[in-house]
Amino acid sequence: MSGNKPRQLPLDLVHAEGRSRDDLVVSVANMDAVSLIDRWPDWPSPVVVLAGPAGAGKSHLGAIWCEISAARSLSRQDLGAEAVDAATAGPVFVDDADAGGLDESGLFHVINAVRAAGTHLMLTSRRFPGAWGVKLPDLASRLKAAATVEIREPDDVLLAGVITKLFADRQVEVEPHVVQYLVRRIERSLSTAIRVVQRLDAAALEQQSRITRAMAAEAVSALDEGQGELF
Repeated sequence: MSGNKPRQLPLDLVHAEGRSRDDLVVSVANMDAVSLIDRWPDWPSPVVVLAGPAGAGKSHLGAIWCEISAARSLSRQDLGAEAVDAATAGPVFVDDADAGGLDESGLFHVINAVRAAGTHLMLTSRRFPGAWGVKLPDLASRLKAAATVEIREPDDVLLAGVITKLFADRQVEVEPHVVQYLVRRIERSLSTAIRVVQRLDAAALEQQSRITRAMAAEAVSALDEGQGELF
């Protein structure tokens, strides 16, 4: 018989990512957006746009606001009568508004319904509304009146906090120097942080060992080479 330690194949378990307000890591990069959510319903405008790069945590912030406000999530591509009714009844949320296929006429009517009913609309996007290429003049005018809050790329504090939290969600202890290595090496996005934590958790389980800097370097190298999936 071989004396080698048997490999433990990791099970494809789903780990719930904490998306409540208490789970949120706050830094200079997202402080303005977090402050806005905490101030709701005392908002400067009935319509608010959270704008920032991919992986900056816009959808996470939107999910937190939906939980706090009981807002209904709407599709940017289908903003018909049902969406208008929802906007009349209470707060509504549209994620990735500038990702293509926006129902411009529908959004115009949803905004009007929100303003008339005294409710709120939150939209997220990668770009500021002026760069969406909106063709409907009336909608462009409404978006100009919206309050736009910028979310910047994650800084070191935010990335370190998110990585630490993601490992804690999986009940995995990681040395601070490993976290700092990841912060310095990975792409500055929360989605990349999630992927590298998934890979390292699986590797540690398979090798039955603690997560080391060498394992972190291997995981970062694999991501850099485009091997984003675990296996």
